[in-house]
Amino acid sequence: MSFLSRISSRSLCPSLNSLKSNVLSRSLAVQTPQSRNTDAKHSTGARVASNYKIIDHEYDAVVVGAGGAGLRAAYGLSTAGFKTAVISKLFPTRSHTVAAQGGINAALGNMENDDWRWHMYDTVKGSDWLGDQDAIHYMAEEAPRAVVELENIGMPFSRTPDGKILQRAFGGQSYDFGRGGQARRCCCVADRTGHAMLHTLYGQSLKYNTEYFIEYFALDLFMNKDNTQCIGVIAMNLEDGSLHRFHANNTVIATGGYGRTFFSCTSAHTCTGDGNAMFTRAGLKNQDLEFVQFHPTGIYGAGCLITEGSRGEGGFLVNSKGERFMERYAPVAKDLASRDVVSRAMTIEIREGRGVGKDNDHIYLQLNHLDPKLLHERLPGISETAMIFSGVDVTKQPIPVLPTVHYNMGGIPTNYKGQVIQEKNGKDVVVKGLYAAGEAACASVHGANRLGANSLLDLVVFGRACAKTITAENKPGEKFGELPSNAGESSIANLDKLRNANGSISTAELRLKMQKTMQAHAAVFR
Repeated sequence: MSFLSRISSRSLCPSLNSLKSNVLSRSLAVQTPQSRNTDAKHSTGARVASNYKIIDHEYDAVVVGAGGAGLRAAYGLSTAGFKTAVISKLFPTRSHTVAAQGGINAALGNMENDDWRWHMYDTVKGSDWLGDQDAIHYMAEEAPRAVVELENIGMPFSRTPDGKILQRAFGGQSYDFGRGGQARRCCCVADRTGHAMLHTLYGQSLKYNTEYFIEYFALDLFMNKDNTQCIGVIAMNLEDGSLHRFHANNTVIATGGYGRTFFSCTSAHTCTGDGNAMFTRAGLKNQDLEFVQFHPTGIYGAGCLITEGSRGEGGFLVNSKGERFMERYAPVAKDLASRDVVSRAMTIEIREGRGVGKDNDHIYLQLNHLDPKLLHERLPGISETAMIFSGVDVTKQPIPVLPTVHYNMGGIPTNYKGQVIQEKNGKDVVVKGLYAAGEAACASVHGANRLGANSLLDLVVFGRACAKTITAENKPGEKFGELPSNAGESSIANLDKLRNANGSISTAELRLKMQKTMQAHAAVFR
């Protein structure tokens, strides 16, 4: 099979001929097209001379990342007729969104009367009053429409007896601006909401001919000379090592969070902040990176998430004395208090000697008082996860849990339209052609603390917003600006330096040292 054929099969492009007409092999620094000898300069000044195959592509829009935000953006762009490419370092339905269990918040009012303004109030309050209230307003108001759109394209939500979307209780949610008691606002697909969302969006994007470049690792952004406009991205094919320059009028970063900078986290091993790193290397500034959320219930020793939905269904936390200690820290909300409150309470209990286990260093989540039938119907994944990762039968024993890094509120600064912004002379300035959504972005709808089930909402609302903004301000097939012939030189040189490094400390050792340092000194208390 030829190299070009392999590219076609890996990227799921519609036809080999259409790919051949849009792909050009070229050398960045040498005039003769037959030569593959790239003489590039590293950012430190070192030079590199290695054989790299460079392939060019042109698209109306390129989406980097194929989780919920990336797939929602791609779906919106493809349905509007934009020639769209999605670059992903793993198969789309293996993205970390698949692990989201609890649900997606929207003031549908299917259980009791609800209002998006109450949802907005809860989100602003939960953010410790540090969220962008314009963006929160937009997210809460658009939430019902975004959820109904998902339902209309086939997302199989759990149902009430009369056929409406089932909504469950979730932490930090209330009615009537905090005066109406616990709200049931979280729309769910049992405890597999993220899984259902990914499969639904992926199927729809394929229906509208989105082109996928799977197992391609995005390396760097292409920016113009004064860093005011993005004109594409360079990526490496992980299968054969070839390098691909994607020239695009619009680039959407949806690469997820940076949870794996910590030793214990609920994120997949793929959540390494690639988009934020690319953004930084391009000379642009991230926002609020210190705002890291700890989920109160990661399985002790494994970090795997036990959804807040388990407490929404009646589960509760106990210390070594068997006390439901959350009654002391949050007398009203108790075990359904905001995640930061629960995480701090658990950490205090452990520090004051009331932890459980051999080393008194974790807490128990008790579910064995609940009806086994309810556990089987409403929390099937929890039962399986607890057995696999902690050897616990939830119908008989409590689950050992510990506060674990769960979400990154900070990231690439955007406005509520998904446009990337930077500060210049005290004002927000839009970076043309560059958008971000999901955990990689910071709108900032979560402020210093994200409410449970607002994450999946963030993905679909702002992935959708990116697509709406691009389609409103651009047309399919618009003329491309010129891509400099040396675009990507420094990126290739950096890659070559890493590939040929011969230092005494391995990448794995360096990563582990960083993760343990972060866990010890930048965790719940720092």
